[in-house]
Amino acid sequence: MTLQESGKATKINLLDFKTTPMKAFHITWITFFLCFFGWFGIAPLMPVVREDLNLTKTQIGNIIIASVAITIFARLLFGWLCDKIGPRISYSVLLILGSIPVMCIGFSNSYETFLLFRLAIGVIGASFVITQYHTSVMFAPNVVGTANATAAGWGNMGGGATLIVMPLIFAAFVGAGYASAEAWRYSMVVPGAALFIMGFVYYFFTKDTPSGNITSRKAEAVAKDNSKEGNFWGVCKDYRVWTLFLAYGACFGIEITIDNIATLYFVDNFKLGIAEAGLIAGLFGMMNIFARALGGIFGDKAGKKFGLQGRIITLSAFLLLEGLGIIIFSNMSTLPWAIATMLIFALFLKMSNGATYSVVPFINKRAIGVVSGIVGAGGNVGAVLAGMLFTSEDLSYRESLFIIGVTVIVVSVISFLLSLSRRSAQEILSPEFHPDTLGVKESLAVTSLRKP
Repeated sequence: MTLQESGKATKINLLDFKTTPMKAFHITWITFFLCFFGWFGIAPLMPVVREDLNLTKTQIGNIIIASVAITIFARLLFGWLCDKIGPRISYSVLLILGSIPVMCIGFSNSYETFLLFRLAIGVIGASFVITQYHTSVMFAPNVVGTANATAAGWGNMGGGATLIVMPLIFAAFVGAGYASAEAWRYSMVVPGAALFIMGFVYYFFTKDTPSGNITSRKAEAVAKDNSKEGNFWGVCKDYRVWTLFLAYGACFGIEITIDNIATLYFVDNFKLGIAEAGLIAGLFGMMNIFARALGGIFGDKAGKKFGLQGRIITLSAFLLLEGLGIIIFSNMSTLPWAIATMLIFALFLKMSNGATYSVVPFINKRAIGVVSGIVGAGGNVGAVLAGMLFTSEDLSYRESLFIIGVTVIVVSVISFLLSLSRRSAQEILSPEFHPDTLGVKESLAVTSLRKP
């Protein structure tokens, strides 16, 4: 493992479980992976819940929106908390408190109570921001995009694994003699207990930064060091943050929407059973094992050669291909082609996720948590808006997906325009091309350009 003087890792050694950066890397992606079991554990069981609670299509749409709506505010809050108290305590608090509604959703006996529990569970979605913050402060500029994308991607695999595993847990309870109406309730205790335990693991086995935990004195020093550009409102004035907000809404927002509706989509459109539909839907999430990391890798490579503009253009290209893929998927009426096109658009969607967070650490180094929180919240805003399409009784799921595909293409154009802005061009020299991340010739060239 190669470290900078600051202690940040300049390489990713997956077999390293001892150094502070890599220990945080492994624990944070595993934690984020488990968070998906709590956040979306109920999604593949919705056909059973729908029958048990007599839910309408509109009510299911509202439940989908609830699962991601509160995450908007949770991500803003926990992004701010990361800057103030560090990721270790922030994550521990989130995991322990978030486990409660996951385990208690089984007490729901009506649409209203189920909706409230689903809303509360949505807070767990803030786990993404803490994950990205933690890897951002642990890795050097030359690999931070790859580290962010890989940790988030492997964590996002939890979305796919959830769609596969939760029906199996449900089937195990049914096999043990419980009725379906009881089995889905007991099934949710499993992910809730896992999150509760992980809250203590995160507290005792990770550190806030490569140099140690953030103390109250350090936090005060950081607060004093923050300029106007480093505080929350200063970040909000940066149009680049809001462009990334839109971009993340067009990729991660669509991802969690698909996580919510995929099982229902294949059950209703292709007449599959819940286990078969869950397995196919799970393939969508399992693409994260490599696809999101690819987005970060391409982002880092483009960044080293073309600076921040290169990272943004890479993101724009992936978004364009994602939008085209969704449009094609929405028109597939045979199961094999539906699966194939789903995997194609999933590839570019998840690469867009990774490419977005290869840009985030370079927008404002003084407020990585706030930037991560705002951009992450964009993902949930996108999910809420997409979810509204699925509440309409006048639109089929296919028509809703087509509209989403067109919208993603529009956002890709907006993202591309960002790469042409003067401010982005100026960022090529800082902090992208830090002498520690380049060869001798490149470092000398950058140094000469920086001289007045």
